[in-house]
Amino acid sequence: MKTLFGVTLGAIALGLMTTSLLAQDLRILTAVTGGKDAAEQELFVKELEAHLGLKIEMVKPEDYDNVLFTAMSSGEKYDLVYGDSSMLANFVAQGAVQDVTALVAASPVLSNVAEIPASEWALFDIDGKKYGVPNKFEGGTMPVVREDWLAEFGMKDPVTLDDWVAFFKKAKEVKGAYGLSMAGLYDIQGFMSAAGVKAGYLTVDGKRTIPYATDAAAPIYDWFGALYKEGLIDPQFTTNGSKEFRNLFMTDKVAAVTYWDAWVGLFNNIVHTDHPESKFEAKGIAGVPGPDGKVILRRGEPSLWFIPTNAEHTANAIKFLEFWHSPAGYVMGTLGVKDVDYTVKADGTYELTEQGKKHSLDHGSPRVESTTWVNPFGLLPGVQAAQDVIVASGATVEQHPVEWNDAEPILKKYAFAAMSGEMTGAEAVKHMQDELKAANLID
Repeated sequence: MKTLFGVTLGAIALGLMTTSLLAQDLRILTAVTGGKDAAEQELFVKELEAHLGLKIEMVKPEDYDNVLFTAMSSGEKYDLVYGDSSMLANFVAQGAVQDVTALVAASPVLSNVAEIPASEWALFDIDGKKYGVPNKFEGGTMPVVREDWLAEFGMKDPVTLDDWVAFFKKAKEVKGAYGLSMAGLYDIQGFMSAAGVKAGYLTVDGKRTIPYATDAAAPIYDWFGALYKEGLIDPQFTTNGSKEFRNLFMTDKVAAVTYWDAWVGLFNNIVHTDHPESKFEAKGIAGVPGPDGKVILRRGEPSLWFIPTNAEHTANAIKFLEFWHSPAGYVMGTLGVKDVDYTVKADGTYELTEQGKKHSLDHGSPRVESTTWVNPFGLLPGVQAAQDVIVASGATVEQHPVEWNDAEPILKKYAFAAMSGEMTGAEAVKHMQDELKAANLID
């Protein structure tokens, strides 16, 4: 065998191959994927590395959106970043993310409609092109109530706005709790449904409009204002994050919140795991029917993996995405880390550890896109019924074009004023319309 400086060329080739393998990196910026704390995150990454044969760095910051937008604008290099379809228009306009249409078509996994249905791709299609890959199945948002309180009060599920007020008043009287809490305008769609208006942008006859800034929305702002004056709404709703209202809901301090269908199951699982004796029961409720008798609810923006334009390891990013949409990936995204969150018995059945039970079958993808894979533990209590409500309503994704970033602060400013009783709903929408038109944000 030939040698070079006394070393066989075969050994050199082996060394180069080993170095090459070690150099195969993947750098990921994510908000939800992985462990529930730093220790489990490290174990999650190690298991992921074992599956993919790659050296992986997975960055999971606290203030995710700010870190994401800073990274994308500064040119910091990641191979994959996590986001949702509401970000897509801006990213594409900036040339910040890759068109992955051809990469998806060339992938036998990502192009398989049994793993990612065509209807899911259609949710964020831009001129027939794909600029992201779905992370998980997204349901929708809706009013979520304390079903056990409704039963205790001898009340049926609220349907009309008056029904909701009666429930809120009873909760205040009997439990000393607020009736409703949320995070700003997120997500009052189930109540705005009573006026037949939909959040986000809407284009009618070629003209841009924002239904929440139309005259039809004014009575609903007044309804919220009345709740505020009667002490039936959490007064911190304008500054709340989701963590704040979730905690109020799970500690008997509020009767209803507006949140994701998936969180119906998470609420039930978290409370019953920590307090097995609790009668707590969360339930997803359809929104209030509008003038035409139809309920308008929101389908969530698809959560997506983007490959930045400056990604250095695009092939490895696709390798991760193919794994994520495979049975082994589904297990990691739901159950978590083997021998930490779950164990596998000799007969092949799965068993959750105490830690796994607390983690609610959610390590980044609680409900996968696949139409064939079945979670060995099924869905959490209440999730299927809530998801059925979303599907039955024909919920659609809100439209958030680039202008939304400038329009939303205007909406919030006056909506919050009306919902806090500082002005009437009519005054609020008049101010909205004037400012939105002056800024060329509506036609």
